[in-house]
Amino acid sequence: MSQVYFDHNATTQVDEAVLEAMLPYFRENYGNASSGHSVGLAARKAIDRAREQVAQAVGVQPAQVIFTSGGSEANNLFIRGVTDSLPISALAVSAVEHPCVLRTAQALTRRKNGENWQLHYLAVDAAGQIEVDEAVKILTAEKPALASVMLANNETGVIQEVAAVTKAVREKEQTTWIHTDAIQAFGKIPVNFAELGVHAMTISAHKIYGPKGAAALIIDPRLPIKPLIYGGGHEDGLRSGTENVATIVGFGVACELAVSRLAASMAHTTQLRDTLEQGLLALGATIFGSGASRLPNTCYFALPDIEGDTLVVRLDKQGFAVASGAACSSATPGKSHVLEAMNVPPILARCAVRVSLGPDNSAEEVDDFLAATKRIVDELRSMSMLLNV
Repeated sequence: MSQVYFDHNATTQVDEAVLEAMLPYFRENYGNASSGHSVGLAARKAIDRAREQVAQAVGVQPAQVIFTSGGSEANNLFIRGVTDSLPISALAVSAVEHPCVLRTAQALTRRKNGENWQLHYLAVDAAGQIEVDEAVKILTAEKPALASVMLANNETGVIQEVAAVTKAVREKEQTTWIHTDAIQAFGKIPVNFAELGVHAMTISAHKIYGPKGAAALIIDPRLPIKPLIYGGGHEDGLRSGTENVATIVGFGVACELAVSRLAASMAHTTQLRDTLEQGLLALGATIFGSGASRLPNTCYFALPDIEGDTLVVRLDKQGFAVASGAACSSATPGKSHVLEAMNVPPILARCAVRVSLGPDNSAEEVDDFLAATKRIVDELRSMSMLLNV
Protein backbone atom coordinates (compact mmCIF):
# COMPACT_ATOMS: atom_id res chain seq x y z
CA MET A 1 0.00 0.00 0.00
CA SER A 2 1.46 3.38 -1.01
CA GLN A 3 1.40 6.04 1.68
CA VAL A 4 -0.56 9.25 1.13
CA TYR A 5 1.44 12.05 2.73
CA PHE A 6 -0.73 14.61 4.54
CA ASP A 7 1.96 16.01 6.88
CA HIS A 8 3.55 18.82 4.86
CA ASN A 9 3.78 21.15 7.88
CA ALA A 10 6.24 18.69 9.43
CA THR A 11 8.50 18.46 6.38
CA THR A 12 8.38 18.06 2.62
CA GLN A 13 10.00 15.84 0.02
CA VAL A 14 13.02 17.39 -1.71
CA ASP A 15 11.94 18.63 -5.13
CA GLU A 16 13.66 16.96 -8.08
CA ALA A 17 15.00 20.30 -9.34
CA VAL A 18 16.38 21.08 -5.89
CA LEU A 19 18.11 17.70 -5.65
CA GLU A 20 19.58 18.08 -9.12
CA ALA A 21 21.04 21.48 -8.19
CA MET A 22 22.53 20.09 -4.96
CA LEU A 23 24.20 16.93 -6.26
CA PRO A 24 27.32 18.51 -7.82
CA TYR A 25 28.24 20.07 -4.48
CA PHE A 26 28.63 16.68 -2.81
CA ARG A 27 31.25 15.40 -5.27
CA GLU A 28 32.53 17.52 -8.16
CA ASN A 29 32.24 20.99 -6.57
CA TYR A 30 33.18 20.03 -3.03
CA GLY A 31 35.34 23.04 -2.17
CA ASN A 32 35.40 25.01 1.05
CA ALA A 33 33.83 28.38 0.29
CA SER A 34 36.49 30.10 2.43
CA SER A 35 39.37 28.78 0.30
CA GLY A 36 41.03 31.18 -2.12
CA HIS A 37 41.63 28.73 -4.95
CA SER A 38 39.28 28.08 -7.86
CA VAL A 39 37.58 25.08 -6.21
CA GLY A 40 36.75 27.16 -3.15
CA LEU A 41 35.74 30.18 -5.21
CA ALA A 42 33.22 28.03 -7.12
CA ALA A 43 31.62 27.10 -3.79
CA ARG A 44 31.58 30.77 -2.71
CA LYS A 45 29.91 31.74 -5.98
CA ALA A 46 27.22 29.10 -5.42
CA ILE A 47 26.51 30.41 -1.92
CA ASP A 48 26.33 33.97 -3.19
CA ARG A 49 23.82 32.92 -5.82
CA ALA A 50 21.70 31.10 -3.23
CA ARG A 51 21.77 34.15 -0.95
CA GLU A 52 20.42 36.23 -3.83
CA GLN A 53 17.64 33.70 -4.46
CA VAL A 54 16.57 33.67 -0.81
CA ALA A 55 16.72 37.48 -0.62
CA GLN A 56 14.61 37.94 -3.75
CA ALA A 57 11.99 35.52 -2.43
CA VAL A 58 11.25 37.70 0.62
CA GLY A 59 12.10 41.14 -0.79
CA VAL A 60 15.40 41.96 0.91
CA GLN A 61 19.05 42.56 0.01
CA PRO A 62 21.41 39.55 -0.01
CA ALA A 63 23.45 41.01 2.86
CA GLN A 64 20.38 40.66 5.10
CA VAL A 65 20.34 36.86 4.75
CA ILE A 66 22.21 34.92 7.45
CA PHE A 67 22.32 31.18 6.74
CA THR A 68 21.93 28.75 9.65
CA SER A 69 21.56 24.99 10.08
CA GLY A 70 17.81 25.18 10.70
CA GLY A 71 14.87 27.22 11.92
CA SER A 72 15.51 26.45 15.59
CA GLU A 73 19.03 27.81 15.32
CA ALA A 74 17.84 30.93 13.49
CA ASN A 75 15.19 31.63 16.13
CA ASN A 76 17.75 31.11 18.88
CA LEU A 77 20.16 33.41 17.06
CA PHE A 78 17.62 36.21 17.15
CA ILE A 79 16.60 35.81 20.79
CA ARG A 80 19.99 35.01 22.28
CA GLY A 81 21.92 37.19 19.87
CA VAL A 82 19.84 40.29 20.52
CA THR A 83 19.51 39.82 24.29
CA ASP A 84 23.29 39.35 24.53
CA SER A 85 23.67 42.73 22.85
CA LEU A 86 21.38 44.68 25.17
CA PRO A 87 21.02 45.50 28.87
CA ILE A 88 18.75 43.07 30.71
CA SER A 89 15.13 44.19 30.60
CA ALA A 90 12.02 42.49 29.16
CA LEU A 91 10.97 40.50 26.11
CA ALA A 92 7.60 39.37 24.78
CA VAL A 93 6.46 36.35 22.76
CA SER A 94 3.07 35.10 21.66
CA ALA A 95 1.60 32.26 23.69
CA VAL A 96 1.48 29.98 20.62
CA GLU A 97 5.09 30.23 19.43
CA HIS A 98 7.08 27.19 18.39
CA PRO A 99 8.95 25.61 21.34
CA CYS A 100 12.30 26.83 20.01
CA VAL A 101 11.08 30.39 20.62
CA LEU A 102 9.12 29.77 23.83
CA ARG A 103 11.78 27.71 25.57
CA THR A 104 14.60 30.02 24.56
CA ALA A 105 12.69 33.01 25.93
CA GLN A 106 11.82 31.12 29.11
CA ALA A 107 15.46 30.17 29.64
CA LEU A 108 16.37 33.85 29.85
CA THR A 109 14.09 34.21 32.89
CA ARG A 110 16.03 31.68 34.98
CA ARG A 111 19.72 32.24 34.36
CA LYS A 112 22.03 31.12 37.16
CA ASN A 113 23.60 34.50 37.77
CA GLY A 114 20.25 35.88 38.92
CA GLU A 115 20.23 38.60 36.27
CA ASN A 116 17.09 37.49 34.48
CA TRP A 117 14.89 38.87 31.74
CA GLN A 118 11.20 39.52 32.37
CA LEU A 119 8.98 37.60 29.95
CA HIS A 120 5.55 38.76 28.78
CA TYR A 121 3.14 36.52 26.88
CA LEU A 122 0.86 37.87 24.16
CA ALA A 123 -2.46 36.05 24.43
CA VAL A 124 -4.57 34.58 21.65
CA ASP A 125 -8.34 34.34 21.38
CA ALA A 126 -10.44 31.18 21.01
CA ALA A 127 -9.64 31.08 17.29
CA GLY A 128 -5.90 31.16 17.99
CA GLN A 129 -5.28 34.72 16.80
CA ILE A 130 -3.25 37.34 18.62
CA GLU A 131 -5.50 39.96 20.17
CA VAL A 132 -3.81 42.87 18.38
CA ASP A 133 -5.06 45.68 20.63
CA GLU A 134 -4.07 43.79 23.77
CA ALA A 135 -0.71 42.84 22.28
CA VAL A 136 0.03 46.44 21.36
CA LYS A 137 -1.08 47.57 24.82
CA ILE A 138 1.43 45.19 26.44
CA LEU A 139 4.21 46.06 24.01
CA THR A 140 3.77 49.81 24.45
CA ALA A 141 3.25 49.68 28.22
CA GLU A 142 6.05 47.26 29.09
CA LYS A 143 8.36 48.40 26.24
CA PRO A 144 10.18 45.06 25.88
CA ALA A 145 13.56 45.18 24.18
CA LEU A 146 12.47 42.49 21.74
CA ALA A 147 9.38 40.55 20.75
CA SER A 148 8.56 37.54 18.60
CA VAL A 149 5.20 36.81 16.95
CA MET A 150 5.00 33.92 14.49
CA LEU A 151 3.40 34.62 11.12
CA ALA A 152 1.48 31.33 10.91
CA ASN A 153 1.06 28.66 13.54
CA ASN A 154 2.47 25.22 12.78
CA GLU A 155 -0.44 23.38 14.41
CA THR A 156 -3.57 25.37 13.58
CA GLY A 157 -2.29 27.21 10.51
CA VAL A 158 -3.74 30.43 11.96
CA ILE A 159 -2.16 33.54 10.43
CA GLN A 160 -1.21 36.33 12.82
CA GLU A 161 -1.59 40.04 12.07
CA VAL A 162 2.12 40.70 12.42
CA ALA A 163 2.09 43.79 10.20
CA ALA A 164 -0.66 45.40 12.32
CA VAL A 165 1.35 44.81 15.50
CA THR A 166 4.62 46.16 14.08
CA LYS A 167 2.91 49.22 12.58
CA ALA A 168 1.29 50.15 15.89
CA VAL A 169 4.54 49.70 17.83
CA ARG A 170 6.59 51.67 15.30
CA GLU A 171 4.10 54.54 15.46
CA LYS A 172 4.92 54.83 19.18
CA GLU A 173 8.56 55.42 18.17
CA GLN A 174 9.79 53.01 20.81
CA THR A 175 12.75 50.68 20.41
CA THR A 176 11.40 47.15 20.40
CA TRP A 177 13.13 44.78 18.00
CA ILE A 178 10.41 42.59 16.48
CA HIS A 179 10.91 39.14 14.95
CA THR A 180 8.56 36.77 13.19
CA ASP A 181 8.98 33.04 12.72
CA ALA A 182 7.70 32.70 9.14
CA ILE A 183 8.76 29.09 8.68
CA GLN A 184 5.26 27.69 8.22
CA ALA A 185 3.98 30.68 6.27
CA PHE A 186 6.71 30.96 3.64
CA GLY A 187 5.80 28.99 0.53
CA LYS A 188 2.12 28.81 1.52
CA ILE A 189 1.19 32.52 1.52
CA PRO A 190 2.99 35.66 0.26
CA VAL A 191 5.76 36.73 2.64
CA ASN A 192 7.55 40.08 2.29
CA PHE A 193 9.95 41.31 4.94
CA ALA A 194 9.32 45.04 4.43
CA GLU A 195 5.55 44.69 4.32
CA LEU A 196 5.58 42.86 7.65
CA GLY A 197 7.58 45.70 9.20
CA VAL A 198 9.72 43.38 11.32
CA HIS A 199 13.41 43.62 12.18
CA ALA A 200 14.10 39.90 11.81
CA MET A 201 12.42 36.88 10.22
CA THR A 202 13.10 33.14 10.04
CA ILE A 203 12.47 30.86 7.07
CA SER A 204 13.54 27.25 6.47
CA ALA A 205 14.29 25.04 3.47
CA HIS A 206 12.71 21.73 4.41
CA LYS A 207 9.19 23.19 4.63
CA ILE A 208 9.34 24.30 0.97
CA TYR A 209 10.63 21.12 -0.75
CA GLY A 210 14.23 21.92 0.06
CA PRO A 211 16.74 19.97 2.18
CA LYS A 212 16.86 19.67 5.94
CA GLY A 213 19.83 21.49 7.43
CA ALA A 214 19.39 24.92 5.83
CA ALA A 215 17.50 27.97 7.04
CA ALA A 216 17.99 31.70 7.30
CA LEU A 217 17.56 34.57 9.71
CA ILE A 218 16.65 37.65 7.69
CA ILE A 219 17.73 40.79 9.52
CA ASP A 220 17.38 44.53 9.45
CA PRO A 221 20.95 45.88 9.15
CA ARG A 222 20.37 48.02 12.25
CA LEU A 223 19.54 45.03 14.45
CA PRO A 224 21.91 44.76 17.46
CA ILE A 225 22.92 41.11 17.46
CA LYS A 226 25.81 38.89 18.54
CA PRO A 227 26.62 35.40 17.23
CA LEU A 228 25.77 32.16 18.97
CA ILE A 229 28.70 30.41 17.32
CA TYR A 230 32.12 32.07 17.24
CA GLY A 231 34.93 31.01 14.95
CA GLY A 232 36.15 32.04 11.54
CA GLY A 233 33.63 34.83 11.11
CA HIS A 234 31.41 33.27 8.47
CA GLU A 235 28.00 34.80 7.61
CA ASP A 236 29.19 38.32 8.28
CA GLY A 237 30.51 37.19 11.66
CA LEU A 238 27.11 36.01 12.89
CA ARG A 239 27.35 32.27 12.24
CA SER A 240 30.82 30.77 12.09
CA GLY A 241 31.46 27.34 10.61
CA THR A 242 32.27 25.93 7.19
CA GLU A 243 29.17 26.40 5.05
CA ASN A 244 27.08 23.41 3.99
CA VAL A 245 27.22 24.41 0.33
CA ALA A 246 24.92 21.70 -1.04
CA THR A 247 22.03 22.44 1.33
CA ILE A 248 22.41 26.20 0.90
CA VAL A 249 22.28 25.76 -2.88
CA GLY A 250 19.18 23.62 -2.49
CA PHE A 251 17.60 26.24 -0.22
CA GLY A 252 18.11 28.92 -2.85
CA VAL A 253 16.49 26.86 -5.60
CA ALA A 254 13.62 25.86 -3.30
CA CYS A 255 12.92 29.54 -2.54
CA GLU A 256 12.82 30.38 -6.23
CA LEU A 257 10.44 27.52 -6.94
CA ALA A 258 8.22 28.35 -3.96
CA VAL A 259 7.60 31.88 -5.22
CA SER A 260 6.95 30.77 -8.80
CA ARG A 261 4.43 28.12 -7.71
CA LEU A 262 2.75 30.02 -4.89
CA ALA A 263 -0.48 31.12 -6.57
CA ALA A 264 -1.24 27.69 -8.02
CA SER A 265 -0.37 25.96 -4.75
CA MET A 266 -2.61 28.24 -2.70
CA ALA A 267 -5.59 27.74 -5.01
CA HIS A 268 -5.17 23.96 -5.13
CA THR A 269 -4.65 23.35 -1.41
CA THR A 270 -7.48 25.72 -0.47
CA GLN A 271 -9.89 23.69 -2.57
CA LEU A 272 -8.66 20.42 -1.06
CA ARG A 273 -8.85 21.75 2.49
CA ASP A 274 -12.39 23.05 2.01
CA THR A 275 -13.52 19.64 0.73
CA LEU A 276 -11.73 17.92 3.60
CA GLU A 277 -13.30 20.15 6.23
CA GLN A 278 -16.80 19.76 4.82
CA GLY A 279 -16.41 16.00 5.13
CA LEU A 280 -14.97 16.21 8.63
CA LEU A 281 -17.75 18.50 9.82
CA ALA A 282 -20.26 15.96 8.52
CA LEU A 283 -18.57 13.43 10.84
CA GLY A 284 -19.05 15.80 13.79
CA ALA A 285 -15.52 17.22 13.90
CA THR A 286 -14.39 20.45 15.53
CA ILE A 287 -12.03 22.50 13.32
CA PHE A 288 -9.58 24.48 15.43
CA GLY A 289 -8.97 28.05 14.26
CA SER A 290 -11.84 27.94 11.77
CA GLY A 291 -12.89 31.45 12.75
CA ALA A 292 -9.52 32.92 11.80
CA SER A 293 -7.50 33.48 8.65
CA ARG A 294 -5.47 30.29 8.13
CA LEU A 295 -2.89 28.77 5.84
CA PRO A 296 -4.65 27.29 2.83
CA ASN A 297 -3.19 23.82 3.38
CA THR A 298 -3.80 23.25 7.11
CA CYS A 299 -6.69 21.57 8.90
CA TYR A 300 -6.39 20.90 12.64
CA PHE A 301 -9.41 18.99 13.85
CA ALA A 302 -10.82 16.78 16.58
CA LEU A 303 -13.47 14.11 16.53
CA PRO A 304 -14.97 13.99 20.04
CA ASP A 305 -14.17 10.85 22.02
CA ILE A 306 -11.58 9.68 19.43
CA GLU A 307 -8.05 9.99 20.81
CA GLY A 308 -5.81 11.84 18.37
CA ASP A 309 -2.90 9.43 18.76
CA THR A 310 -5.20 6.47 18.18
CA LEU A 311 -6.64 8.00 15.02
CA VAL A 312 -3.16 8.81 13.70
CA VAL A 313 -2.01 5.20 14.17
CA ARG A 314 -5.17 3.78 12.59
CA LEU A 315 -4.93 6.14 9.63
CA ASP A 316 -1.26 5.25 9.14
CA LYS A 317 -2.27 1.58 8.83
CA GLN A 318 -4.81 2.65 6.22
CA GLY A 319 -2.07 4.43 4.25
CA PHE A 320 -2.40 8.06 5.41
CA ALA A 321 0.40 9.98 7.13
CA VAL A 322 -1.01 12.68 9.42
CA ALA A 323 0.07 14.19 12.75
CA SER A 324 -1.42 14.44 16.22
CA GLY A 325 -0.19 17.99 16.75
CA ALA A 326 3.30 19.30 16.07
CA ALA A 327 5.98 16.92 14.81
CA CYS A 328 8.70 18.99 16.49
CA SER A 329 7.20 18.12 19.89
CA SER A 330 6.90 14.38 19.30
CA ALA A 331 9.98 13.70 21.43
CA THR A 332 8.12 15.17 24.41
CA PRO A 333 4.47 14.19 23.84
CA GLY A 334 1.76 15.79 25.91
CA LYS A 335 -0.88 18.45 25.70
CA SER A 336 -0.71 21.09 23.00
CA HIS A 337 0.33 24.47 24.40
CA VAL A 338 -1.35 26.03 21.36
CA LEU A 339 -4.76 24.53 22.12
CA GLU A 340 -4.27 25.33 25.80
CA ALA A 341 -3.65 28.98 24.91
CA MET A 342 -6.89 28.88 22.88
CA ASN A 343 -8.74 27.57 25.98
CA VAL A 344 -9.71 24.34 24.24
CA PRO A 345 -10.98 21.85 26.85
CA PRO A 346 -8.28 19.22 27.58
CA ILE A 347 -10.62 16.35 26.78
CA LEU A 348 -11.11 17.75 23.26
CA ALA A 349 -7.47 18.76 22.83
CA ARG A 350 -6.46 15.10 23.32
CA CYS A 351 -8.42 14.31 20.16
CA ALA A 352 -6.51 16.76 17.96
CA VAL A 353 -5.18 15.63 14.57
CA ARG A 354 -3.43 17.80 11.98
CA VAL A 355 -3.71 17.36 8.23
CA SER A 356 -1.38 19.55 6.18
CA LEU A 357 -1.76 19.27 2.43
CA GLY A 358 0.67 19.78 -0.43
CA PRO A 359 0.34 20.69 -4.11
CA ASP A 360 0.83 17.06 -5.13
CA ASN A 361 -2.15 15.84 -3.13
CA SER A 362 -5.36 15.16 -5.02
CA ALA A 363 -9.11 15.38 -4.53
CA GLU A 364 -9.29 11.59 -4.77
CA GLU A 365 -6.84 11.26 -1.87
CA VAL A 366 -8.98 13.58 0.24
CA ASP A 367 -12.09 11.55 -0.56
CA ASP A 368 -10.27 8.32 0.32
CA PHE A 369 -9.06 9.89 3.57
CA LEU A 370 -12.58 10.87 4.57
CA ALA A 371 -13.86 7.39 3.80
CA ALA A 372 -11.05 5.80 5.84
CA THR A 373 -11.65 8.20 8.73
CA LYS A 374 -15.36 7.37 8.77
CA ARG A 375 -14.64 3.62 8.83
CA ILE A 376 -12.18 4.03 11.70
CA VAL A 377 -14.46 6.31 13.69
CA ASP A 378 -17.45 4.00 13.24
CA GLU A 379 -15.35 1.03 14.36
CA LEU A 380 -13.94 2.80 17.41
CA ARG A 381 -17.33 4.09 18.48
CA SER A 382 -18.88 0.63 18.06
CA MET A 383 -16.15 -0.83 20.24
CA SER A 384 -16.76 1.86 22.84
CA MET A 385 -20.47 1.12 22.88
CA LEU A 386 -19.86 -2.62 23.40
CA LEU A 387 -17.47 -1.92 26.28
CA ASN A 388 -20.06 0.31 27.93
CA VAL A 389 -22.91 -2.23 27.68
